[in-house]
Amino acid sequence: GLTAVHTSEGYRKMILDYSRQQVTGETMELLFDLADAVGFTQRREAFRSGERINTTEDKAVLHHLLRMPKDYHFSGSVHSLADKILEDIHSVRDTIEQFTRKVRSGGHKGVTGKVLKQTIVITSGGVHLGAEFVHEALAADEHAAKAASGRGLHFLSNVDPVDTFLTTRGLDPAETLVVVVSKEFNSGETLNAYSIRHWLVSNLAREGSISEQSIVETHMFAVTSMGSNFATVGIPKRNVFKIWEWVIGRYSVTSAAGLLPLSLQYSYDIMSEFLNGAHDMDEHFFNAPLRDNIPVLLGMLGVWNSTFMG
Repeated sequence: GLTAVHTSEGYRKMILDYSRQQVTGETMELLFDLADAVGFTQRREAFRSGERINTTEDKAVLHHLLRMPKDYHFSGSVHSLADKILEDIHSVRDTIEQFTRKVRSGGHKGVTGKVLKQTIVITSGGVHLGAEFVHEALAADEHAAKAASGRGLHFLSNVDPVDTFLTTRGLDPAETLVVVVSKEFNSGETLNAYSIRHWLVSNLAREGSISEQSIVETHMFAVTSMGSNFATVGIPKRNVFKIWEWVIGRYSVTSAAGLLPLSLQYSYDIMSEFLNGAHDMDEHFFNAPLRDNIPVLLGMLGVWNSTFMG
């Protein structure tokens, strides 16, 4: 679908209809003039080429690399590290594919031998928002919902113990896998990681027959940077899925932060379709003329509505 979005005349006309926007042809021409005045196309190329456009944190913004295919051919304008970064990204994606297939098929079970059907995602800030939104959208898609049959995905981002209680209420810890998403393991989600660890251990380590270590190693996994303090929770390195320092929380859904839990719920195949669609829209954004560029048009209308219309 998305690959044809900029070649479909009917869809283009529908987008350009502006039936609910207070704009005229003159308005749009003035907005295109504004884009030229601020050097939009040059800024877009700087974004694409890996320049440090995140000036507040002095970082490049490389989220579009997260959904590129393995064999993507970079143009000469893209920084020299792109190929290496893409190789690293697909190494993580391959690991996620192998692991999630193993969990969903019952190859990786809980410590009591039960299939792991429930996933709790522990995050903080805006990290969970992308994955939660995609989860809600896919739950309404017939194909994705069928792939998720019998499974559950739950998000815990508040350190209030009431939220922990409500999240775990009704769940069987023997069937529950936990994904802790934290770049450094030094903020609020670490408290929730300890709380959920206690919930798992207190329920599963009955009469000392199952060790605390085996419970954590079987049921708890992390999405984090490799230099973080994930070991403080007891999560072994083999249970860690890498995230990069340039991945910002609110845009992290196509990294392991979103890909791992969503693949556990909906399958890696479904999430590959999602990533491919995101890549198609990236290509459309970077290459389509401004007047036919859906993200650009939406951005301009946003500027018009907020800045000029109040």
